Amino acid sequence: MGQQTPKAPVIVTPGDPAGIGAEISLKAAANGETGFCLMEDPDRLAAIATSLELNVSIVPLSSLSEVPAAKGTLAVMPINWSVEPIAGRPDPANAEVIINSITLASRLAQTGEASAITTNPIAKSVLMEAGFEHPGHTEFLGTLCSPRSGAPAMMLACDQLRVVPVTVHIALRDVPDQLTSEDIYDKGVLLAETLSKHFGCQTPRIAVCGLNPHAGEDGRFGHEDTTIIAPAVARLRSTGIDARGPLSADTLFHPAARSGYDAVLGMYHDQVLIPIKTLDFDGGVNVTLGLDFIRTSPDHGTAFDIAGTGKARPDSLIAAIRMAKNMSQSDVKNSAG
Repeated sequence: MGQQTPKAPVIVTPGDPAGIGAEISLKAAANGETGFCLMEDPDRLAAIATSLELNVSIVPLSSLSEVPAAKGTLAVMPINWSVEPIAGRPDPANAEVIINSITLASRLAQTGEASAITTNPIAKSVLMEAGFEHPGHTEFLGTLCSPRSGAPAMMLACDQLRVVPVTVHIALRDVPDQLTSEDIYDKGVLLAETLSKHFGCQTPRIAVCGLNPHAGEDGRFGHEDTTIIAPAVARLRSTGIDARGPLSADTLFHPAARSGYDAVLGMYHDQVLIPIKTLDFDGGVNVTLGLDFIRTSPDHGTAFDIAGTGKARPDSLIAAIRMAKNMSQSDVKNSAG
């Protein structure tokens, strides 16, 4: 990762302009959030701010070193949309601008001109209409970095819980065939490194979910827990990582259980995303592990159905920006140390 300073801003990408990205970014600034720069059309932002009666000063920038610190001010890296965005009506004609903004923000984070990136939500189906070949942000960002085992991986985090699913956007019936000890081990390593480097966990404690009810109950409910997951946990422990499991997922997320670990490594999407979204639906943050720069994102979608109505809440974006800033500051401290 390039040389960074704590003053380097977080770059926020626009996401799909027909969604709520511009609105929640304006609301984040209106709520007093600073230290970030949004990639957007300044005139469009000013019009949205006026329509929503948000008291935000829009400041176009020519350099990231100019990001103002004043509250109620939104720094903007100007971009031009191919077609005029209409709230709630995504247009594939803007896909190239969306993709290019993600690429540019990532490059600026890699060089250290930005401390991190926070990505507003995209609509994968819209981008795919324009030829985008990746399942989502996470996989695309992985192509912008040098390959690494287990990367990229997705972590969802809030104040009460951090989780990483080993498999993500696949059908539940395909999960057992996709699980491998190697992948569980690799993602466990990435998780331990992230917890240590960015979240202040000197000796990270990782709880590893079983796949089947009661973690298989010694083979009564499936063999995957003993033949795939347990060997991965043993390998993690052999390298000095405090990993425990496979553990029954149905008893892993109550308050007393959560006090015993720093993060959970789950086997499939809903196994770990349901608990975190139940605990903090509006404040969850998506963090990508295994990149050579810091990336966070709100844990929600484009919300086309409420775009332009003023109903969108900025909580998750604010949490994502703050987490990106905290992670970049810990990166600086670790580099200095």
